[in-house]
Amino acid sequence: MNNDSTERIVVAMTAWIAAAPPGARVPSNRALTGEFGASPVTVQNAMRQLAGRGLVESRPGVGTFVRAARTNRAVDYGWQTAALGALPWRPGALSAAQRSVAPDTIALHSGYPARELLPERLVRAALARAARTDVAMTRSPAAGAPGLQAWFAAELAAVTPPGVTPATARDVIVIAGSQSGLSSIFRALVGPGQPMLIESPSYWGAILAAEQAGVTLVPVPTGPTGPDPDAVERAFQDTGARAFYAQPTFANPSGGQWPEETGLAVLESVRRHGAFLIEDDWAHDLAIDTEPRPLAALDGDGHVIYLRSLTKSVSPSLRVAAVIARGPARDRILADRSAESMYISGLLQAATLDVVTQPGWRTHLRGLRPRLRARRDRLVASLAEHAPTVHLGFVPAGGLNLWGRLPDGTDAAQVVRSCESRGLIIADGAEWFPAEPAGSFIRLNYSGEDADRFEEAARILGEVLADERA
Repeated sequence: MNNDSTERIVVAMTAWIAAAPPGARVPSNRALTGEFGASPVTVQNAMRQLAGRGLVESRPGVGTFVRAARTNRAVDYGWQTAALGALPWRPGALSAAQRSVAPDTIALHSGYPARELLPERLVRAALARAARTDVAMTRSPAAGAPGLQAWFAAELAAVTPPGVTPATARDVIVIAGSQSGLSSIFRALVGPGQPMLIESPSYWGAILAAEQAGVTLVPVPTGPTGPDPDAVERAFQDTGARAFYAQPTFANPSGGQWPEETGLAVLESVRRHGAFLIEDDWAHDLAIDTEPRPLAALDGDGHVIYLRSLTKSVSPSLRVAAVIARGPARDRILADRSAESMYISGLLQAATLDVVTQPGWRTHLRGLRPRLRARRDRLVASLAEHAPTVHLGFVPAGGLNLWGRLPDGTDAAQVVRSCESRGLIIADGAEWFPAEPAGSFIRLNYSGEDADRFEEAARILGEVLADERA
């Protein structure tokens, strides 16, 4: 198919339709073929696009006609107020990280890497190969494709020290992104009205999932090197919580990483209280200056519920992750996931396994580090030059984001709005706090599409902050 020819016909016919009265007969495909000098297939594709846009309608045996404009009446949804009742959690508005924005803006708000940082060739080839196999037409097991289960287990077993029982494929539940896994874990292991410790700040999606599950969040302050283990111990003692959600490796939003001693101390506290550590390893493949150190590798007794996501490193479209859990906890999580979604697309699982078992996958990850480092350092330098009042505190050793504190007294929400009015989209840090924010913060993604505009972005942010102080 000639896409240029198809688009030329679509543009010309759209203009013709705009000038034609509703119900007017559209010239036949044969007439259009002669008029535009295009092939019949090209004309058919163009007409198919016009029908898809609702501009024309085909009447079999009669012809194709300009569709009459529909008259929309005002619809009153007020009845839903009584049916739905009061909100049991915060309104389900999109997070700043999920917003779609105009193409000419500078977008530093997203939680995803630019397309050029993904293994596109591997993904496309894997999808094509998977489509030619039986998985394209069959149902996959509830816990996931055995080959992908084995891969996730082997990844964790490879860093498990001697003396610790390694995870097996049976311990793995393949899920459609870590967000669905969080929801199931919170429902299955914590439950409505029960307390759960959570780092503050922490991933906004985990906060939302916990609220939707009715879980009572207990914030524990955290920083570049994680929480104070003594604070974690006190929180367990004071609340009787049986779970702690955390991101020890390249936390979202700050990019912080727990030192080994912090991880060991927290893990010991978890064991002492007979609790679970829900370890969200979302950025495992996004290391820059250090290596990821999953705490799950140090646990053979089922205290750590481990999430490993491939969404940010393989492709957001595949959206495959895994929960690794042991004992009855694993069975409860699987039961919840099965009730929620029954099973995950075998086609997507097969393509994901294809990607991560290709030699090119490791080559891609090795090349990703310097590219992320260059972007991170460029944004850090741009902020230092043009927006020096944004305090970073530290430069993250991995992940996708910078976490900046604004001058005391600054209205972060107003800064975000003012930046947007000037064409810069950033994220208000308030979303990442399970309670009141500890200050005014913003999150900036250095892995997005706009690396060439970091200096411009920092200049806009600096000007907005200067205006706020004036």
